[in-house]
Amino acid sequence: MTPSVSPDADRELSASSIFYAREANAEVGLAFILEYERALALLCSNPNLGALWRNRRRFALRKFPYSIIYYLRGDELRVVALAHHRRRPGYWGGRM
Repeated sequence: MTPSVSPDADRELSASSIFYAREANAEVGLAFILEYERALALLCSNPNLGALWRNRRRFALRKFPYSIIYYLRGDELRVVALAHHRRRPGYWGGRM
């Protein structure tokens, strides 16, 4: 599978990693990005790992309260959100 990340999901990744770097330290910010990249690579090789949820798939990151929200379209794995677990569920519903 080829990953594709929406601009909104990319902004969420950047904002969250900056938050962790500022509030904890740079290593935690980097660890967040590395965990996201690990999870995305895992999903690309096993795209059905994520649980079906609201017409999308959801895959939780380890050690961080975030999930990758994505769907499959042909050979593309489209990430529509990097959703914090305390944020309003489904806020990303209109994203493509």
